Amino acid sequence: MADSTNHSIRKITAAGVVTTLAGTAGSSGNTNGTGTAAKFNEPFAVAVDSVGNVFVADTNNNAIRKITPAGVVTTLAGGSGSGTTDGTGTAAKFHEPRGIAIDSAGTLYVADYENHMVRKVTPAGVVTTLAGGTDVMGYVDGQGTAARFRSLQGIAVDSAGNVYVTEGGNRDVRKISRPRAW
Repeated sequence: MADSTNHSIRKITAAGVVTTLAGTAGSSGNTNGTGTAAKFNEPFAVAVDSVGNVFVADTNNNAIRKITPAGVVTTLAGGSGSGTTDGTGTAAKFHEPRGIAIDSAGTLYVADYENHMVRKVTPAGVVTTLAGGTDVMGYVDGQGTAARFRSLQGIAVDSAGNVYVTEGGNRDVRKISRPRAW
């Protein structure tokens, strides 16, 4: 789980035992490293892939981070300031990513809160915009960048590849149908 105000990622066992997977409680930053040597800045959500990698929406670092099962933290995408740039790795930009979900192919879906956009991140760190206009908020159904959202928070993807988002600004849940080209 993302422990936002403690700037850390926690692990909770079925027996209720809580341990820190990465980050240090009360110490924010933007540092890759192992375990408590890594730093986050108000991480908001996590998603876990089939091999145990944990992906983090590191909100105030505007980054998507990856934690291996051994606790090694790296920046997968973003992290070099806020913006709306699609690209690879740190060349891509987010503005307060909040929700994060992963599909069976390892593609991440990100609710990019301040950009009012839904972004896709491949396992190689390639970021593209799935839906929403470039930093333009609103409420418009449409395809791709013709759609408008407001303050995206949560995100989920189903087994058919449909994406669901929650919007704090519009107070609703919206569905992005999987196009045939995916």
